[in-house]
Parts: sequence; structure tokens; C-alpha cells
Amino acid sequence: MNLGRVEEAISFVRSVRHPLSEVSTVDRVLCPPFTVLAALADILRPTQISLGAQTMHWADQGAYTGEISPSMLAALCSYVILGHSERRTGRVAYPPGMAPSPVEGDEAVNRKVHAALLHGLSPIICVGEELEQKKAGLTDDFVAGQVRAALEGLSARQAETCIVAYEPIWAIGTGEAATPVDVNRMVRIAIRGAIGDMFGEPVAQKVRVQYGGSVTADNIGAFMAMPEIDGALVGGASLSQAFVDLVRVAGASG
Repeated sequence: MNLGRVEEAISFVRSVRHPLSEVSTVDRVLCPPFTVLAALADILRPTQISLGAQTMHWADQGAYTGEISPSMLAALCSYVILGHSERRTGRVAYPPGMAPSPVEGDEAVNRKVHAALLHGLSPIICVGEELEQKKAGLTDDFVAGQVRAALEGLSARQAETCIVAYEPIWAIGTGEAATPVDVNRMVRIAIRGAIGDMFGEPVAQKVRVQYGGSVTADNIGAFMAMPEIDGALVGGASLSQAFVDLVRVAGASG
């Protein structure tokens, strides 16, 4: 919920549009709030920089007050983030204890993945464990289960077009990033392992897998050097000129 006013979003994107366009060795996707998607779509149309939405509903229309449908996004976006940890845990609505918060579970994420693909949107599917699960040694099974649930019912061809973003919840916004070696292992064992079980190893190798969680220009190079990590889902570092530096490092690492 940042840079959501049209004038500030336009100003920021104009300031990064040219330097980001120069880094053609990586795909660059900006995922701003719904309120500025239309304005930014016009600005970015002449470039190779893509737009994505931060979430969506699975229904095309209906009595879902406040929701955004895939058909509304299809003309503006190429990507959509699904199952972000803030939505899965309910932190998107209210602080703990203030009011009941909705939890976006595996079934909802799966329905959204199917709807996104139906409308030509590439889903960026977020998976990741809480600190308690990590301490209990449950990370591999938990993350693999999220991957299987999200991709349930897809064809191999559809699965290939999905992107999986591994974002351990304990690392998001804390400054405590997971180590590149640990992330590389998680991607290979839990994420690509689950995809391989469902669709075969060739599909598992085609699916792009990102890391998200306190990614910065200082550490992105180490993550990109890992053979199983294909990119990053960037949070706070995407809100300033530091994002250009991060993309440049990622491009040089690739």
C-alpha cells in the first residue's frame, strides 16, 4: 500500500523507467496498487517493463464488494501476485487483536491461479513458512504442500507458465534474509521437487522460481549466483532508486 497516488506513482516510474529499460537481460515487472495501474500502463507501454497486480479475486464479476476480477486486470497487466504472505496470514487487513482478518488459504490461491491463467495473466505464486514452522523442522513439507495445492488441476503446459516466489515469512521486512545456499536448497528440494512429482522434471526446470524476503542490491548478486534461483520478488527495496541498483546487479549476475 505504497505509491498509490497517481501523481507520486507516475513521478517514481518516470524516474526509473529509462535506467530499468537499459537492463534488458532480466524481466522487469512493477506491481503497484490498483489505483495507479491504468496510468502506469500508459507510461510503460512503449517499454519492455511489465506491470503486475498485487492480488485479484477468482470470479469475473459478482457480489464481491471491494474485489478486483481477472477480467478487469487483463487489459492492464501481464502478471498478478497470488497468495502473498500478508494475505495468507490475514495481516493485510488489521493488526492482530484489532479485528478478525481474512486468511487467503490454499484453495483460494488455487482458484485464483486457474482464473489468472484463463485470462492470460502469469501468476506469481507466493509460498513460505513462518518462523515457528522453521524452528520445528517443518519447512520442506509445508512449502511443498503449498506448491502442490496452488498448482492442483493445472496441465503441464499451464504449470510451466507459472512463477513461484519463495518468501519465508520470518525474513520479510525484517532485514534478516535467508542465506542463498539455504534458499537454493529449498527451491531444489521442496519447490522443484513438488513440481517434478506433479508434472515431471522437465516442467520443474522450466518454472521460474524467485526469492523474496529482505532482498537488496547488496545481497541480490549472491542469490542470483545460485543455480536454482531465477529472480527476486522485491519488497521495500522496490520503492526507491535502490531498485534500479538491485536490477542492475541482477542483470550483471545473470
